[in-house]
Amino acid sequence: MIRPLKLKNLLLPSNIWYAPLAGCSDFPFRRLSARHGKPGLMFTEMCKMDALVKKESSTFRFLDYDPSMHPIGAQLCGSDPKYAGQAAKMVEDLGFDVVDLNCGCPVDKVTKDGSGSALLKTLDRLYAILLTLTQSVSIPVTVKIRVGWDEKHLIHTQMVELAEAAGVSAITIHGRTREQAYRGLSNRDLIEEACKKAKSIHVIGNGDIFDSGSAKDLLDRGCSGVLVARGTMGKPWIHQQIVHELETSTPFLVSTELVRSTLLEHYDEIVSYETPRKALLSLRRVACWYLRDLSGAKPIRDLVNRSQSLEEVRQHLVNFDFNHLYIGQEQNLAMQEQ
Repeated sequence: MIRPLKLKNLLLPSNIWYAPLAGCSDFPFRRLSARHGKPGLMFTEMCKMDALVKKESSTFRFLDYDPSMHPIGAQLCGSDPKYAGQAAKMVEDLGFDVVDLNCGCPVDKVTKDGSGSALLKTLDRLYAILLTLTQSVSIPVTVKIRVGWDEKHLIHTQMVELAEAAGVSAITIHGRTREQAYRGLSNRDLIEEACKKAKSIHVIGNGDIFDSGSAKDLLDRGCSGVLVARGTMGKPWIHQQIVHELETSTPFLVSTELVRSTLLEHYDEIVSYETPRKALLSLRRVACWYLRDLSGAKPIRDLVNRSQSLEEVRQHLVNFDFNHLYIGQEQNLAMQEQ
């Protein structure tokens, strides 16, 4: 099930990918992921095409990366085909391995100008953008979509054909509509339908992948690979976990010490990359991701959230007794039996 995946002339080491996530897949997270069982492909946070072409300085920061992160893709967002080719070429010139078009973001501030999942309502425009992208660069082009704007307008199978016609190498399909946002469950039956329609394009399954079982289900349904999104938050090791469990049929045991030590690594990456104020705000958010599955973690979450300095955060993480915490009853018992 775990295998290399070829996109044009690019051979990816694994078919388990990490998603572009605003506020998560930033430079510190990607540095950390590269050290903890690096995924087959990781992406930057979403970058607006027009802002990139206009060379707005803040936009280029989204595209920061270092050599340890290869293979890496840059995700572009926009609804105007006139910016697509130039933006993609800039991404290629920066050394990225893949360029991805976002057609899945459901938030209003993105969809209001026709970008993100709003492109699913204007397929002619979407096709024009994809065709411009594939004709402008030699690196693989991918696209990330939802199954439709709403239940009455499902376009998942049509999008597979459209993306293939435009020369796109892979299509990632999130099994929810834009109207659903993140409510309800990802519809894997619809993703399976899309897989059956594909001829030359890779279909990558996305949505509710939080463990090896959910990844296996999508791979069993015909997906070439999976894109882990929210499942990566506070778990930069999840690629390693999925691979280990699918290849060995034995559990990948996550200890409280692994959680603490990795969170401290993440602390160091954030502090070295951000200003002190931004780092403190980021750490309050990031720490909650790591601690959310730990029973009894409320005291340390409260300490981190009330911290007024970076040093105070670090001292709490170093001094707090994590031995009183555990990660789920079943895993705790399994660890005791080792």
